[in-house]
Amino acid sequence: MRPVEVVRGDGPVVLGMPHTGTWLPEDIRTRLNDTGRDLTDTDWHIDRLYDGLLPGATVVRATFHRYVIDANRDPDGASLYPGQNTTGLVPLTDFDGRDIWAARPDTAEVAERRARYHGAYHHALTVEMGRVAERHGFALLYDCHSIRSEIPFLFQGTLPVLNIGTDDGATCDPAIEDLVAEIARGSGIDTAVNGRFKGGWTTRHYGRPERGWHAIQMEIAQRAYLSQEAAPWPFDPGKAERLRAVLHPILDALSRWRPDR
Repeated sequence: MRPVEVVRGDGPVVLGMPHTGTWLPEDIRTRLNDTGRDLTDTDWHIDRLYDGLLPGATVVRATFHRYVIDANRDPDGASLYPGQNTTGLVPLTDFDGRDIWAARPDTAEVAERRARYHGAYHHALTVEMGRVAERHGFALLYDCHSIRSEIPFLFQGTLPVLNIGTDDGATCDPAIEDLVAEIARGSGIDTAVNGRFKGGWTTRHYGRPERGWHAIQMEIAQRAYLSQEAAPWPFDPGKAERLRAVLHPILDALSRWRPDR
């Protein structure tokens, strides 16, 4: 299986999907323990949730699971949230702090995975951002994520449904953050901006407004579109349609946004 799938569109928006993949190369699958093979920390059905919402969008999706290597982590291994619990470039635990490996990868294995998988995803994303920027004069990365609503190891309490991250405004034109937040809040859905999730490494790395590359992350609490936040992680079509009715105008507004000249 190829590590990355790309669907090219002609619009200015690129949808990044680093955590929807469930593929485990066999040599890696056999080294995970039973907890790891459950793949609990997948961004379940995010590709289905966004499917068809924005004609003309480019989609870059990792097919490999984040336990192979996390495509939304700094390739140098630096923490996104110093001082807070999180998982690393190659996670050693799941989001509940439980070990996921029967045989942990060593430094050489991490380096090989970084080149083969992490590097492949970001090469594809860089190419598409460059192509879109050349066509439109700018590119807008919308980084698609989801997570369970309650994970005490990572955060206290219950997560808002829509969590917008721009690294405190550093990764995009302020108007982009404002329009996404306005539509989200206007829908009546509980929304946070730069709360527990300020944007992962992808958003922070590609968000370079000064060069015309803008990036924003949307982290969705999975209760908003799953029947239950546990295996088998069932997609709830009714919930999903209500959520899509909010995501569609957000993406449509982003596709029509233009920088001030």
